[in-house]
Amino acid sequence: MGERYENMKTKAVRIYGTNDLRLEEFELPAIKDDEILAHVISDSICMSSHKAAIQGPNHKRVPDDVAENPVIIGHEFCGEIVEVGAKWADQFKPGDKFAIQPAMNYKGSLAAPGYSYQYIGGDATYVIIPHEVMETGCLLSYKGDAFFYGSLAEPMSCIVGGYHANYHTTAGSYVHDMGIVEGGNCAILAGAGPMGLGAIDYAIHCDRKPALVVVTDLDTARLARAAQILSPEEAAKNGVKLLYVNTSEYEDPDAYLMSLTDGKGYNDVFVYAPVKPVVEMGDRLLARDGCLNFFAGPTKTDFSAMFNFYNVHYSATHICGTSGGNTADMIESITMMETGKLNPAAMITHVGGLNSVIDTTMNLPKIPGGKKLVYTNKDMPMVAIADFAELGKTDKFYADLDAIVSANNGLWCLEAEKYVLENAKNI
Repeated sequence: MGERYENMKTKAVRIYGTNDLRLEEFELPAIKDDEILAHVISDSICMSSHKAAIQGPNHKRVPDDVAENPVIIGHEFCGEIVEVGAKWADQFKPGDKFAIQPAMNYKGSLAAPGYSYQYIGGDATYVIIPHEVMETGCLLSYKGDAFFYGSLAEPMSCIVGGYHANYHTTAGSYVHDMGIVEGGNCAILAGAGPMGLGAIDYAIHCDRKPALVVVTDLDTARLARAAQILSPEEAAKNGVKLLYVNTSEYEDPDAYLMSLTDGKGYNDVFVYAPVKPVVEMGDRLLARDGCLNFFAGPTKTDFSAMFNFYNVHYSATHICGTSGGNTADMIESITMMETGKLNPAAMITHVGGLNSVIDTTMNLPKIPGGKKLVYTNKDMPMVAIADFAELGKTDKFYADLDAIVSANNGLWCLEAEKYVLENAKNI
């Protein structure tokens, strides 16, 4: 079991109620024999945390009594195990790196780390991992060098889950063939954003590759940046033809996109923005037996779009959607990151410390860019990577960080993480 830790203090951001987040220091109890003490190093902030913060106890996963028993927020975290209770001593040991699948579904409960527990959540320095996380197989081993990849395993698993959730019919039977069509045509609409980049990365490096991947967006700069990070040349090395298309440049974008498939259409269409015209375009692009995956979660409960039911009846077109990935998806994400097949660093656009969590979480929809990465033991403002150069004119810390990421195609990386862990002010 190793060393016993008594009177361990943690600093954490906790929910007390609707729009009530507080950064506090408090003492953790000694762990029980079926618990694990862990040191959190990184967390990435999810829109789900914003929803939990503004809804408080009205959120399905947040307990009714948070005013008396506040819970720690954050569920996309990675760290190191510090102390292991006797029950788990043969499976885990101090020093092991870990990631967590928050959607445990323990005995049918919605309770999850980052929403429901007093002593575990990603926006903390130290946490106690309760027995149900281990019992459900949701404490996952992570052997990568960079902690931030472990924090991206959960959002990446959502992307992986989307690919696995797509389905197609089997001729002559009613059995569905799960997953995208291998060697087929795949479109990722509104796909040049951070999550879309993850979807492109997975498409060209997974074990069930499409032959054609077409990525659309309306922003020329975003498309150019996507092509720089995930190039058609890299895709071609993996047997995938990758095309980036700005649909605003075409008088008839449907006709152009269909021409790329010789008029056959797309077997799999992923919609990465909850926008009615994008959904409807996706419907029009479907091939026979095509599957439209509505990936982007809308904020409006009455969001709807037109869908061609003539094609549903006669061409077997269909639709699916997922909200999150499962444990197998997360393990696949971790394995692909550990082996260098996936690099979701492009998702990260901002980096900060634990002190920046409250403002960032509360204002998340208003902050442009992608994932906001938090180093939970550090005191840093939440800063866009794109702003490092300007800040670096007067601050050596950001000048050094800018030099590191600039040498890495503008992406966050292991060297940048090490620099922060070694040089940023402790919280």
